[in-house]
Amino acid sequence: MRLPRTRPRSLAGQLFAMQVVLIAAVVAGCAVFAYVSGSAQAEETAARQVRVAALAVADSPSVREAIRTPDPSAALQPYAERVREDTGITFVTIMDTERVRWTHPDTSQIGDTFLGNTAKALRGQTFTETYTGTLGPSIRVVTPIRDDGRIVGLVSAGITVDRVSSQVREQLGALALAAGGALALGGIGTYVINARLRRHTHGMNAAELSRLHDYHQATLHAVREGLLMLDGRRRIVLVNDAGRELLGLEPDAEAVGRTVDELALPAPLTGALLASESRVDELHLTADRVIVVNTRPVVGGEQRGTVVTLRDHTELQALTGELDSERGFTQALRSQAHEAANRLHTVVSLIELGRVEEAVDFATAELELAQVLTDRVVGAVEEPVLAALLLGKAAQANERGVELVLAEDSLIDDGALPPSPAQRDLVTILGNLIDNAVDAASEGPGSAEEAGSDVPGPRTAGGPAGRARVTVTALADERELLLRVADTGAGIGPEAADEVFRRGWSTHGAGRGLGLALVRQAAHRNGGTVELDAGPDGGARFTVRLPLGDRRAGTAAAEARVKEVTA
Repeated sequence: MRLPRTRPRSLAGQLFAMQVVLIAAVVAGCAVFAYVSGSAQAEETAARQVRVAALAVADSPSVREAIRTPDPSAALQPYAERVREDTGITFVTIMDTERVRWTHPDTSQIGDTFLGNTAKALRGQTFTETYTGTLGPSIRVVTPIRDDGRIVGLVSAGITVDRVSSQVREQLGALALAAGGALALGGIGTYVINARLRRHTHGMNAAELSRLHDYHQATLHAVREGLLMLDGRRRIVLVNDAGRELLGLEPDAEAVGRTVDELALPAPLTGALLASESRVDELHLTADRVIVVNTRPVVGGEQRGTVVTLRDHTELQALTGELDSERGFTQALRSQAHEAANRLHTVVSLIELGRVEEAVDFATAELELAQVLTDRVVGAVEEPVLAALLLGKAAQANERGVELVLAEDSLIDDGALPPSPAQRDLVTILGNLIDNAVDAASEGPGSAEEAGSDVPGPRTAGGPAGRARVTVTALADERELLLRVADTGAGIGPEAADEVFRRGWSTHGAGRGLGLALVRQAAHRNGGTVELDAGPDGGARFTVRLPLGDRRAGTAAAEARVKEVTA
């Protein structure tokens, strides 16, 4: 039977055990050091105490006078006992130069020979030693007694080692009590700290935290969505690679620690990142991208920060625009097919009525009318993507009662455009400009506010009376591509010239007002510019200029790709 694997102790538990052991070792070490130093200090204090006592006795005039008497012990014994009791030492022994005791705590020892060394004292030196005498091992000092420069006796003062040890033991008890208190306080403090650590680490151990960190780092770099984490002061604490790319941050730029205001992002996007409430699937524009922003505050008793996710919506938005164009083109073709069926029925009916010549004239006129714009577009614009776009938009405009006209000076030769700008960007720019112009022109002068197009404006004088018209100019030379779209609508006042490019500025309602913002973004992405002024027919005129660079480099790149495919 296999025993279940025990889960390793949590990081907080491991740290608690380590800290308790460390505190115990530190306290024990301090206690041992205090004991050793206390013992040494106690011995040093005892030696200093007995030395002072011995020197004081040796220098006392009464001692010298007593030595001169026939019975020194009679006067010296009471004196030595008073000194011993006053100083708290064990014994004070006064002796002659032959080591015969005159005083002793045990009166029976008076008259006996002193047990210890006296040679140095007889030579006039004061010395300290530890010696075992009649009272046991003791720390003693021996010093000479001088009378007119002559050594007439010796004094030995001492304290037993047992008394010194008892003093150390008393200090050791207090030390042990202090050490126990320090260990208890350290243990309680460590427990409190580690309990908090356990809450913050959710009871995980070191291996689990390390593995979680590794997965965390791998996920941040692998996920394709942008992730941005802000603290309570709106400073960046984390941003992954996709987030740097979507926000236009340099890969090697230090972003962590910077505030959102320092990123130089568009004002609406900055406001969304700084908002305290949640944001769900908000569409925002940067210099060259369309991103979807979701924010959620991190709340734990107080707002600790914000988690932001970013999704790239640029390609999807472009594809949506292309799909809208294709859908409109399809609807226009369906409408034209229906209209062609009606005209075919008319021709057949004329033939059945025997009016063949009128049937031929009617059919020829219809073919010529339909072919004029196609021939004009195909002859002037040999770039297939732009030509197809213009033909499709012309069909849509015609369905709305707007005439789409290609300017006489339009000319784009086949192969004139290098790989940059991308065809998708060209479709975004020209398609949105034509759509907005058709919206404005179809409503006529002075009614743009009611129409709610992306380019509404004040009610000003429009173009000449007659059918609404949109004029498109497409011209490419060695240096740049020029795309210009003018309409016969109400036009745009100068006070709104900058606002029309802001996302959401529209009178069509919620979810509109993105076309011109995408136009400016696509132009900026390709290093171009967008200008707005009044057109010759009174409406608005948008002019986009895109640098083309070296055409030969683009041709060489295209040839290289062809060779690659056919190899």
